Amino acid sequence: MRVTSYGAAGEVTGSCHLLEAGGKRLLVDCGLFQGGDDSYARNAEPFHFDVKSIDAVVITHSHLDHIGRVPWLVKEGYKGPILATAETREIGRLILMDAAHVMYEEYGARRRKAERQGNQVETPPYAVGDVLVAMDQFEAPVGYDSPLSLANGLSVTFRNAGHILGSAFLEFEEKRNGNRKRITFSGDIGYRGREVMPDPVDPHPCDLVLSEATYGDRPHRSVEESRQEFEQVVKEAIGRGGNVLIPSFALERSQDVLYYLHLMWDAGELPQCRIFLDSPLAVSITKAYERHLKGLNPRLLAKLHAGENPFEFPGVEFTVSTEDSKAILRWPSGNIIIAGSGMANGGRILHHLRHNLWRKECSVVFVGYQAIGTPGRAIVDGARSIHIFGEEVAVRARVYTINGLSAHADQRGLVDWLRGTEKADVRLVHGEQKSLEGLAAAIRTELKRKVSIAAFAEGYEV
Repeated sequence: MRVTSYGAAGEVTGSCHLLEAGGKRLLVDCGLFQGGDDSYARNAEPFHFDVKSIDAVVITHSHLDHIGRVPWLVKEGYKGPILATAETREIGRLILMDAAHVMYEEYGARRRKAERQGNQVETPPYAVGDVLVAMDQFEAPVGYDSPLSLANGLSVTFRNAGHILGSAFLEFEEKRNGNRKRITFSGDIGYRGREVMPDPVDPHPCDLVLSEATYGDRPHRSVEESRQEFEQVVKEAIGRGGNVLIPSFALERSQDVLYYLHLMWDAGELPQCRIFLDSPLAVSITKAYERHLKGLNPRLLAKLHAGENPFEFPGVEFTVSTEDSKAILRWPSGNIIIAGSGMANGGRILHHLRHNLWRKECSVVFVGYQAIGTPGRAIVDGARSIHIFGEEVAVRARVYTINGLSAHADQRGLVDWLRGTEKADVRLVHGEQKSLEGLAAAIRTELKRKVSIAAFAEGYEV
């Protein structure tokens, strides 16, 4: 069994790994590169492997950095099956359709600018029509914990990763000539103790595990501490008379935030305010979460009264149309505005930042990872101003980062999860260099394992 990483190798995004086993060539994830000035060009590059030689694509979950290049793969000639859970297929369709729209909107702006300068720009790697073609190649949904045969002697088992709705880590097993080999792909592992998602299940022993390392060099605050911090920030910001802006990923983070606000409302601790989920994509995904409540944390479901919705309650408004979004600006204070993108590198949050970031009475609450090169990362790192729609906007609002709301396990969570793989070699992906090195050191010290950090297009065999 041989693994070669063509994305998320020495970086966080672009997850894409080629597994050669059982006489088959399988692709685990096929995600977009995000953040950085060169991400657009990288996503339009030809693949570094023979697309038509791939026998199957297996998707861990529906975040864009794990699924975002699938339509491009299909457009380039891949005609085989795509395997994923039902939730990943449903949410993935929404994510990919939105990505195609955004790419063409950005392309239009770049093209007009280039034409004025006498230049040309390349078209996006795929369009909405390509997404629809790709969705036709998704096969019947795969359930958790039931091995799926891929070839004679080769199988894959999807196991609940506790990261987002429908997320899985993948356990591949090859039986040949009386021998058995196992390789596990972590995908993204969830942070234990969260309210909305269940905890990740433990992996089985294996020979090699490809593990994410997003927060591999640091601990998170506890979920309870982070929730209390979030509640205090909300109360304080509204008390100052300003608005609370929450740049939020449409998938998972928006649902977490809505649920925490619901808990505050239930307890009578939410100050009088209006709450806007100002993201058509987040609204659609929230509706998908509501259709798949059985996939959520059993502890959450036990708290709900019969027929109660965990994400909707009095005071919450879902704004889908552009007109409704613009209307929020009529109220200069007393609003909680949840909008994408989560890294403030696009979407409606930019309009809200433009109108509120310079105001000292306002607050910006980051509840997710901020990639290097994004406006969100610049704000978190203390930038005095950022460029929004052709103008410099001063950063005078209070800025908060609440890491405990992360959907990713921290260093302790990853090390503990890896214990289940017993004596397996560990190959690290999906992290910045500091995170990769920090997790590698912890694994060597605590688990006494052989650890390596994946390099782009470098194979590893077991």
